[in-house]
Amino acid sequence: MSDTDANTLVDRVRDGDIRLHELEDHADADTAATARRRLVASETGVDLDVIGSYGFPADRADANIENMIGTAQVPMGVVGPVTVHGGAVDGERYLPMATTEGALVASVNRGCSVIDAAGGATARVTKSGMTRAPVFRVTDVAEAEALAGWVRDNEDRLREAAEATTNHGKLDDVTAYVVGDSVFIRFRFDTKDAMGMNMVTIATRAAAEVVETETPAALVALSGNLCSDKKPAAINAVEGRGRSVTADVSIPREVVEEHLHTTPEAVAEVNTRKNLVGSAKAGSLGFNAHVANVVAATFLATGQDAAQVVEGSNAITTAETRGGDLYVSVSLASLEVGTVGGGTKLPTQAEAIDLLGVAGGGDPPGSNADALAECVAAGALAGELSLLAALGSRHLSSAHESLGR
Repeated sequence: MSDTDANTLVDRVRDGDIRLHELEDHADADTAATARRRLVASETGVDLDVIGSYGFPADRADANIENMIGTAQVPMGVVGPVTVHGGAVDGERYLPMATTEGALVASVNRGCSVIDAAGGATARVTKSGMTRAPVFRVTDVAEAEALAGWVRDNEDRLREAAEATTNHGKLDDVTAYVVGDSVFIRFRFDTKDAMGMNMVTIATRAAAEVVETETPAALVALSGNLCSDKKPAAINAVEGRGRSVTADVSIPREVVEEHLHTTPEAVAEVNTRKNLVGSAKAGSLGFNAHVANVVAATFLATGQDAAQVVEGSNAITTAETRGGDLYVSVSLASLEVGTVGGGTKLPTQAEAIDLLGVAGGGDPPGSNADALAECVAAGALAGELSLLAALGSRHLSSAHESLGR
C-alpha cells in the first residue's frame, strides 16, 4: 500500500467515480480501509489514527465487516485458572474476557478463586440446537390446522431438503404453531461446533420451499420471530436455543466466610430476594444478578455474535444452604456459541479461543462448542457468586471505590 494509492481512491470517491463501499474492488483491503478512513476523517474533522492502528491484515476481516476503517480495541483480561468438571471440558482453564467495565474481571476472578477452593465447578450442556422459524400465510384456521398436521407427517421430507444444503447441520425437530391465519414452523438444528445461524437459515429456506410446493401455504418471512434471535423471548427461556448449559458448585462454610467475608445464609437470602423475588416483581425473563456481564465479555473476547448476549444472558441463579455449606448454580437457557466460523476466525479472537483449548472443530463434532459453553457457564457462576457475596457483605460500593471505578 502507498499513500498515493489511498489518496487516489479518496479522490475517485469524491469525484463520484466509485462508491465508498466499492473500494475493495479497486485495491487491497488495507489500502481500501486507509482510503475510507482518510475520507471520513477529512469530512468530519476527526482524527482516526488510533482506529486505524490494527495488528492484522484487513482482509482477515472480509467476512466480518463492510466499509472497514479500522478496529475497535477493547481491553482484554483473563480470570482463573478455574477448574471446570464438564461433560466436554475437564480441568483448569483461563477464561478470557474483553470489557470496558472496571472491577468486572476482578470480581469474576474472585469468584473463580472461591470455586477452585471448593474443588471446582461442575458444568453440563443439557440441550443444544439452533432454531429458525419462518411464518406462513394460510386462508383460515382450518387450513392452518391442516398445515400443522402436514408438518408432523412430513418431517422426514423437510429434513431431507434442509440437510441437503449442509455437510454438518442435522435437523432435530420441527414444530408448528398456529396463530389465526399465520403458521410458524420452528426448525431446530444440531449445528455441531458452529453457532450456526447462517447454516440454519439456508437450510430452513430449502425446507420452506418444500412447504410452499406441497401445501397451499405462502411464505411471508423466513424469520417469523418465533426463533427467537437477538430479542428477549420466553420461548428461548423454556425451549432453549443454542446451548442450554448449567454450572454449579458447593462451597464449604469456612471458604465462604474466609474468602467472601459473608455467610452462606446471607448469600442465599440476597439471591432469593434480589434474583428471584425482585426479578419476578420486575417481570424479568432472567433471574440473575449480572450474567450478561460475563457473557458479553467472553463473547467479545472469543468472536461470538455480540447481539446474542440478549438470549445468552437469559439465566436463572439459585443459592441455598446445605448442611451449613453454600450451594450455588446458574442455568443459561439459550447460550449461542461456536468455535468455528463468524468472528472466531479473527486473529485476536482465535487466540482467545485457543487459550481455552477449544479452537476449531471438536472430536466428536460439537464437543468444542459444548466445552466453550461450559466454560462460559463456569465464568457466569463465578460472577454471580462474587456479586451476591459483595451484596451480602455490603462491600459492593467499597470494591468499586478501592479499584477507582
